[in-house]
Amino acid sequence: MKKNKKTFNQDRWSSLITFVSAQFSDGDKLDLQAVLFLIGINELGQGYRDFTKEEKTSLLHIAICRLLSRYGYYKFNGRDKEGWPHWTTNRSIPKLSPEKQTNLMKESALLYFIESGITF
Repeated sequence: MKKNKKTFNQDRWSSLITFVSAQFSDGDKLDLQAVLFLIGINELGQGYRDFTKEEKTSLLHIAICRLLSRYGYYKFNGRDKEGWPHWTTNRSIPKLSPEKQTNLMKESALLYFIESGITF
């Protein structure tokens, strides 16, 4: 796995959760799934609207593919006629414990927000 200079940091994650919770919730503390949902909406590029259950699942998939593309696991293929991005698997993702999987996603989400220039 490609190493980045910045790695998962629980304090930074807490700061991100505080930030997105203040921006996008009605007082509830958001979690990783909510952060992935927000990334998926951003990557879709169509703004927020009511999404079907299937679309919400697709938004999570978009976010996961986008985040893991940093490590070479997914390759962006382009968008379909409705504007939804599509990805293919580049290589198999190594077996990771649930905790390591979660930390990888959190690290990638942190980097996504940092690289987007969002201060939190």
